[in-house]
Amino acid sequence: MKKGIFSMLAAALVFASCSDDDSGNNSNGTITAQALTNTVTNGSWRVTQFTEDGIDETSDFTGYNFTFNPNNTVTATNGTNEYQGVWTVTADDDDDDDNPNNNPDFNLAFGSPDSFSELTEDWDPIERTGNKVRLRHTSGGDGSTDYLTFERNTN
Repeated sequence: MKKGIFSMLAAALVFASCSDDDSGNNSNGTITAQALTNTVTNGSWRVTQFTEDGIDETSDFTGYNFTFNPNNTVTATNGTNEYQGVWTVTADDDDDDDNPNNNPDFNLAFGSPDSFSELTEDWDPIERTGNKVRLRHTSGGDGSTDYLTFERNTN
């Protein structure tokens, strides 16, 4: 009898500890819209990973610093070229509650050049720390997954 109760308790603990939350390495397992906004508007950022359809295209952004402004504009500059875009944090269109604080989308859009326009997506945040934001986009067409990581510049 004790073995049966112990087994059921152990199984309950195992299932309770499982989670389908893939939001990253945050202290509470969630990424809120406000926390994401506060993070990206603090300092300038560089792309340390951009993988599209399994192809590493990070080098397209080497030397560029991205500044996410509170007015939802973003500037990417390398000292010679400067590109303007827009960004927002909105409710995840795959989420039922339409609350941007629960599982937000990070929307990014650049009109040109072509390499920057490839960043135009509604990205799902999968990790947010004070110095790193990791994003993922799964295509509705072919199901491919793209990854974009920004890391804060230290100087």
